[in-house]
Amino acid sequence: MRPFACDMVLIENGKILLIRRAREPFKGEWATPGGRIEDNETAEECARREMKEETGLDIEIIRLIGLYSDPNRDPRGIIAAAFLVKRLGGQVKAGDDAGEARWFDLSALPPLCTDHGKIVEDALKKL
Repeated sequence: MRPFACDMVLIENGKILLIRRAREPFKGEWATPGGRIEDNETAEECARREMKEETGLDIEIIRLIGLYSDPNRDPRGIIAAAFLVKRLGGQVKAGDDAGEARWFDLSALPPLCTDHGKIVEDALKKL
């Protein structure tokens, strides 16, 4: 069975919050915050927990962006649900497997790992 994860897109004032991955795969590359679901956890609970662990922020889920299930999207075969979220509180600080958390202008995004560019593109269509 393939693993499942949640990715979050947080956009404020024309900027998006991204993390630099601290672990393989994609170590050193920029990505949307996210991670794998744990046993007995809903996707929404996973999204809130992973965002807090990786960025220090508390969030509210606004809507589902999409489901990303291409078997080649990640060498681990992960299926991801991506959510558009808004900040409820907290200060941005990298944690867990995020080596860095930083805001980027939407007009000047760095290259993103795997299909995270598509996730951001799909999120912008839903705004």
